[in-house]
Amino acid sequence: METAALAAADKLADGIIAYDVSDVLSITDAFLVASAPNDRQVKAIVDEIELRMRQAGASLVRREGEREGRWVLLDYLDVVIHVQHSEERTYYALERIWKDCPQVPLPELVVNPGRTP
Repeated sequence: METAALAAADKLADGIIAYDVSDVLSITDAFLVASAPNDRQVKAIVDEIELRMRQAGASLVRREGEREGRWVLLDYLDVVIHVQHSEERTYYALERIWKDCPQVPLPELVVNPGRTP
């Protein structure tokens, strides 16, 4: 999950957050959510996440939403990554749906992108 979060942060994704959903879902352990203000940036974030996850040895099981570029879902079995256009993120409000699940701590560079390590 850290690999994907750092990749998203490097492509200037907004509001990167992760939830441990293992107690409420049997299909995955965690969700990572990130957003961008336009379709082109959503695609750039998705491409970078896929590249870094592949380099880390993770296998992509399913990818959905690529054509529309508004909400792309990347399923790596133990983590499902949602990269959404900012409008979709506001409308679907995944944070509200999963608010009772514990947040997964992310690296400082993801949480505070302006800081240097």
